[in-house]
Amino acid sequence: MRTSPNRLIATVFGAVYLLVGVLGFFVTGGTSFFATEGANLIIFAVNPLHNVIHLAIGAALLYSGLNGVTLSRTVNSTVGAVYLLVGILGLFLVGSPLNIIALNGADNVLHLASAVVLLGVGLSQDKVPATARA
Repeated sequence: MRTSPNRLIATVFGAVYLLVGVLGFFVTGGTSFFATEGANLIIFAVNPLHNVIHLAIGAALLYSGLNGVTLSRTVNSTVGAVYLLVGILGLFLVGSPLNIIALNGADNVLHLASAVVLLGVGLSQDKVPATARA
């Protein structure tokens, strides 16, 4: 893991997103599963669905980070692309009845920042040299 940026980023981000998913359940008691305005976890809005998503993404990232370079590279790129989409869509969903994961401005910034890091590492690091592919 020390020699692979993808494995390191996947492991760290996975652990953080798992922790955020678990902590989110401590503040969302009484919040509807699909609430459009969630409870605050520090400055981030969360609802139970948002917590479940954090747990799933955290588990996928952590698993991939602990199980190989190719898998972590793929998962980092995929999660990064999804977060880029969520970050952009979130700009239009805040305050909307379609905001079923209770996004707020801080969530959007975090999702876009996560996308930049995950996509950046996933697409640029741990590439297989062209001579090794032949």
